[in-house]
Amino acid sequence: MSAGATRPRRSALFLPAANPRAIAKAATLPCDAVILDLEDSVAPTAKPAARAAAVAALAAGGWGHRERVVRVNAADTDWGAEDLAALRGAALDAVLLPKVADADSLRAARAALGDGPALWAMIETVAGVAALRAIAAAAREVGLVALVLGPNDLARELRCSPGEDRAPLWPILTELVLAARWGGVAALDGVTNTIDDTAAIERACAQGARWGFDGKTLIHPAQIAPANRAFAPSPAAVARAEAIVAAFALPDHAALGVIRVEGEMVERLHLAEAERVIALHRAITGGD
Repeated sequence: MSAGATRPRRSALFLPAANPRAIAKAATLPCDAVILDLEDSVAPTAKPAARAAAVAALAAGGWGHRERVVRVNAADTDWGAEDLAALRGAALDAVLLPKVADADSLRAARAALGDGPALWAMIETVAGVAALRAIAAAAREVGLVALVLGPNDLARELRCSPGEDRAPLWPILTELVLAARWGGVAALDGVTNTIDDTAAIERACAQGARWGFDGKTLIHPAQIAPANRAFAPSPAAVARAEAIVAAFALPDHAALGVIRVEGEMVERLHLAEAERVIALHRAITGGD
């Protein structure tokens, strides 16, 4: 089991890199990842300053357990190449590439960044959806560790109205999770624009968790707690996983492929998933 498979990414909070107060606050928030944004939330005239601020904030440290990510501008913009050049050798964990349309764009980013940070890829265009299998297939080659849904841009390109249930996007949700599992990378659900309606945020997080996503990108601190709850194993899931592991550890079961646990037939494939659930729970709680 890879460390990436059990690294918590329940909550990945976007913050404009041009906002020093937001960056300072981020180091105190209970999110699993912080995404310093150089793209959508930064005005064109502020992009050079935001880039410098992001590099300085990363160098200053103090991020604790949080995964440090920077979303750069797209490669075909006036700022994309300079963003990648500035982040080469910077103190961060990953670079989030927007509007990824093919595997070659990942290879170009890797060449620009060198052997440094991992890559996250935003799937937010119809071209990106069409290329999902090829993008996932290149994961090991380019150091890709996460696929991130971009629902707002996708809805605009598709000319659909997702609504709260996001029904028009259901095939894409499934395809992204499928590609992530095939490529051995994390799948992060896209943002929800709701900030003040806690119940609606909880429903959005619950839907993403049910679909199989590992976590969710967020736009406001109020969304962190619902995401952390939704994408963590429940107490019942942890107890069930522990029961499966304990049952397979019994001497009488060492050579068996199928056993009975709490009135149900359980196979070794369930053992592997149980071990993943326990490892993720321990990574979240700091347990041994």
